[in-house]
Amino acid sequence: MNAPDSRRPLLSSASTRFTHRAAVFDEFGHERQVEMPAERDLTLYLDKRELVTLMTMGAHPELLALGYLRNQRLVPDVGHIASIQVDWDVNACAITTRGGVPDLEARTARRIVTTGCGQGTVFGSVMDEVESLRLPATRLSQAALYTLLDVIRRHETVYKSAGSVHGCALFHQEQMLIFTEDVGRHNALDAIAGWMWLEGVEGEGKILYTTGRLTSEMVIKAAQMGVAVVISRSGITEMGHRLAERLGMALFARCTNRHFLLYSGRERFDAQPELAGTPPAEARA
Repeated sequence: MNAPDSRRPLLSSASTRFTHRAAVFDEFGHERQVEMPAERDLTLYLDKRELVTLMTMGAHPELLALGYLRNQRLVPDVGHIASIQVDWDVNACAITTRGGVPDLEARTARRIVTTGCGQGTVFGSVMDEVESLRLPATRLSQAALYTLLDVIRRHETVYKSAGSVHGCALFHQEQMLIFTEDVGRHNALDAIAGWMWLEGVEGEGKILYTTGRLTSEMVIKAAQMGVAVVISRSGITEMGHRLAERLGMALFARCTNRHFLLYSGRERFDAQPELAGTPPAEARA
């Protein structure tokens, strides 16, 4: 799918290593070689004005920047962005817009500290928009949930070889559309938001999976993306739960193998409890 605006931004394709090898000693005194995820700072400059510094693994820096702009509501649409150029020699991302961003200083002045890893703040104006968000009528069956979790389980990831990263995936029901990883769950989610914006992908019928906990910021970002069903391998916070109930979002947490807890949005879920004890292959049949 193409972006809604024909003026597609020019993106660099900045590659970098995702992992770093180190020598460690185990409990038996033996030296071993292990992999760990890379972590580097990336400073975003919007029309030559320093905006924010994100800590990132660097897997999809252009999509990360694009998704950050979208989820912070700093530009009106993807066609407003002329280019996003990442240079790892100086750890900088230069974002150029078409015509500038009115009142940028005023719009970025108010910040709210969040529980985010790798980011940690959200502009206050975003929090003010929650009440106006409306989500599509997406539903999910228990069979589809189990298939989705099995797809995630079998997917090759940096986490499997190095650990210490969060992953996010966007599904259309049982089909995985994109998978991203980063040192922060918000960064991984922003990269997916950037991809959706760039490719003109709407949230209707989509399911979001994350390895990270579902905080208020994660719920808000999912809602901004138009995604009404969110699944987490981890837990959920009180504010994340309250916001999801207010938005009518289905939140699944503690999802591993056949186990899950549905915290909100039960009306979006087609329960099939008879599948709870079946192996993945039988649940897909």
